[in-house]
Amino acid sequence: MTTLLVIAKEPRPGRVKTRLTPPFTPAEAAALAEASLADTLDVVARTPARRRVLVLEGAPGPWLPPGFDVVRQCAGGLDERLAAAFAGCDGPALLIGMDTPQVTPELITVDFADCEAYFGPAEDGGFWALGLAQPDPSRLRGVPMSTPRTGAAQRARLSGLRVRQLPPLRDVDTAYDAALVAKAAPGGRFAAELERLAGAER
Repeated sequence: MTTLLVIAKEPRPGRVKTRLTPPFTPAEAAALAEASLADTLDVVARTPARRRVLVLEGAPGPWLPPGFDVVRQCAGGLDERLAAAFAGCDGPALLIGMDTPQVTPELITVDFADCEAYFGPAEDGGFWALGLAQPDPSRLRGVPMSTPRTGAAQRARLSGLRVRQLPPLRDVDTAYDAALVAKAAPGGRFAAELERLAGAER
């Protein structure tokens, strides 16, 4: 079975989802980040896996469900931190972030029987999921992160592998993104928190 990795930051005001500020305050942006992370972890907890790992910058909180190993993120750029997350796996692994609370167990239940990699593009030009049958950190090191070409650059690193593409998803980066993601997953904590904040402003 597959190891499921979630790379995330502790949802602390001023440290997460800073592009949501404004219109949201740093505390409100952190509350949305916590809801997004909680939704993501809940989905991963309900997905069949050999092992579930939270690769975390910061400290765990009450949002962490049971059944996860917590590994501290290494120092360095995001490419180095993603590479290190895969380096800690000894078999097939799929990594996702905390920015797509609309993800479902069906989307991340993967089978490497007839492929060697999975790639989930993000609508902003990045990627929301990356799976490797053989976790090779060199497939990630040096990929320029947080640019409109990040997804294309990472996809190019999978050259020579049989790749199965996952559906594109939208990351929550801006208030516009947040509204669309909440509409895509109306029953989650993220949508409820966004609605609560919208109601508080009225």
